[in-house]
Amino acid sequence: MSRWALPWRGGGGVRQLLRAGTDGALDMLYPLLVLARGAARLASLARERWSRMPGEKRGPALFLAAACGLVLWLMPYGPALAAVSLVTAAAWYGRDRTGPAVHEVPGPAEDEDERLQAVYEALVPCFAMADDPHPEPMYAHDGGWERAFEDYEFCAEGRLCALLLRYPAHFRDGEPEERLRVERLLAAKSGRAREYRFAWDEEHNRLGMRALEPLPTGIGAQPFVTAPGETVLGFTDGDAVRRTVPVEVAELGAADMPPVVWRTGARSTEPHLLAMGTPGSGTSTLLRSVALQALRRGEVLVVDGDGGGEFACLAGRHGVLAVESSLPGAMASFEWVVRETERRLTAACRARQAGEQPPEEARRPLWLLVDRPAVLSHLARSEGRRDPQELLQVPLRHGRAAGVSVVIAEQFEGAEDLGQAVRAYTRARVVLGAVSREQARAVLGEVPQTGPVPQAPPGRGLARLGDGPVLRLQVPATPDPFDEGAGEAERRAVLALLPERVGVSGPVPG
Repeated sequence: MSRWALPWRGGGGVRQLLRAGTDGALDMLYPLLVLARGAARLASLARERWSRMPGEKRGPALFLAAACGLVLWLMPYGPALAAVSLVTAAAWYGRDRTGPAVHEVPGPAEDEDERLQAVYEALVPCFAMADDPHPEPMYAHDGGWERAFEDYEFCAEGRLCALLLRYPAHFRDGEPEERLRVERLLAAKSGRAREYRFAWDEEHNRLGMRALEPLPTGIGAQPFVTAPGETVLGFTDGDAVRRTVPVEVAELGAADMPPVVWRTGARSTEPHLLAMGTPGSGTSTLLRSVALQALRRGEVLVVDGDGGGEFACLAGRHGVLAVESSLPGAMASFEWVVRETERRLTAACRARQAGEQPPEEARRPLWLLVDRPAVLSHLARSEGRRDPQELLQVPLRHGRAAGVSVVIAEQFEGAEDLGQAVRAYTRARVVLGAVSREQARAVLGEVPQTGPVPQAPPGRGLARLGDGPVLRLQVPATPDPFDEGAGEAERRAVLALLPERVGVSGPVPG
């Protein structure tokens, strides 16, 4: 009996030998499997490239390939070099590219999958192309969201709060109307009661959407920590600006919040401000907040075109030159500002010619706050008088050099009556209230990255300073202290910031 026959008589020995032979054969065949897989992938890539190539280019491509093959065949070691290159490319494309998962994201739940599919199908009319030559287009009516959505996130309540998607290169992402169409659709499918930020990456054809947390509304009027020439218009998102200021927030206490700081003065590129809003949006609140900050270092002249007495609390205070609400008083105030601007320019010019610094009274900041100038223009036209906005050309044009800053607040219903000088020289812009993206773009000059606010609290809006980005804005609560409908704590905060009355030895509240 041969010694080689013993192992074959027991079943265990046979199974062990078969298992060992199979593992060894697989180990020996693995390089061939890699090369075969790589060759198949190279053939697939070549076939896809060939199918995409226009018909008029296929002939020259075949001729170029034949010429390269002939050159390789005739040159020394050419065939061997071509074979080595082909084997190397097949091994590279056939390698196992799965590797260990760096970040494994669990699949969506059933209801989440339905939400994503609904968003995908809603985007198909926006991104699909009728004559798409690709065999499996990115957006199709019979497609799935996995083709286009790269990342997503759902909130605790099960709503979509973040999404990163790809879109085809033929989409006209440079046209604001096309962008607005997609953004409105995404906001509607993700929930209208929230505000979203959209980030378009035109270079890589990516669109990111994220639901934003509401801005805090518990910040009232208070002395903000600012440098001369700086005014806090409100507060914005933490990732939008690089600066914070200490404030007192209702129900939270002391906190550091990111402000929207408007800089005025001789070095400012946006010395004047225009605030547009809807009724009750808080434009008068913004003017009162600016006035309280301006009175710390300068003088203020207020013209209340609406005549509603929103600024009566400033009358008779130190630093407040006048609070006018009638048309004759407004005309007289504007004429005085024109003369004062010219006087300051003359004094500064003479001082520079003499090599001296301009006098202190010519360098002290002067603020002209105008609320609802369109109403004054309407009254002037009805009485056959000169449009008072024409008098604003001098302080708007020369105010930066003269230390005069003009702040104008108007509602959208009176936007058409704003003068050309107001539109041209107010480079700092604020939009308050629940306005559409088109309205915000008309005022700010740029489409905001955030969608419209469905239910905007007073003082909530957008701001843009010069050519900077569009920022979300929440104006500090600065109500009229004589308004009994406002909160008691907020009214007292405004009274505490008011200067003392003229002719009174100490500060008298109210």
